[in-house]
Amino acid sequence: AVTTLFNPSEGLIIVQVELKGPEGSIVVRLALDTGATRTLVNVAPLLVVGYTPEQASELIFVTTGSGVEHVPCLPVLSISALGRTRQDFSVLAHTLPQSAKIDGVLGLDFLRQGRLCIDFDLGHLTIE
Repeated sequence: AVTTLFNPSEGLIIVQVELKGPEGSIVVRLALDTGATRTLVNVAPLLVVGYTPEQASELIFVTTGSGVEHVPCLPVLSISALGRTRQDFSVLAHTLPQSAKIDGVLGLDFLRQGRLCIDFDLGHLTIE
């Protein structure tokens, strides 16, 4: 099991996530989102590590606050967070508003195949 600390008094649980691409790696700040079925990353960090939306393996329909949109789905070399690494993991490439102050959301697709415990009293996030 890996335990990560978070501030339970803040609005979002922010997770440091490393993305690897053909041009290197980058650490992004993703909000843990158990309401999101897929992991979504802003386009800008994906461009930094060598991905472009045109490389998408497919377009996915995504329901957002503003409606339904077609969003590129990009397979990344690897994504690492919370002591886990997933190889050839697909992420949605979409630009969030700058006011969001995050680089995307870490969704259920990354969290599956394990046990997740969020302890708001202690500010601990544990994944087994």
